[in-house]
Amino acid sequence: MQENQLRICKKCLTRDMIGQEEYFNNLRDYIENLDGDIKVDQEQYESRLLICKDCENLFQGMCRHCGCYVELRAVIRTNACPVNHWGAVQ
Repeated sequence: MQENQLRICKKCLTRDMIGQEEYFNNLRDYIENLDGDIKVDQEQYESRLLICKDCENLFQGMCRHCGCYVELRAVIRTNACPVNHWGAVQ
């Protein structure tokens, strides 16, 4: 990359990405079909994702700290952010 070129921002969730749509649609279908007993409610899920979208570790839907897809990590109630931006729900 040349020094004077700007980098394109890749700070987005998979649901906002264009291209690779079939793969990400499968990921979203998987998330939607998880057993409700292991998922947080929609309000908590969206709250977690807002935190992830503001995090410097988010890159192309993945956490650069741990390598997970943040949308999948955020939906599971017992999961926590690897850098403690949000915690698990018991």
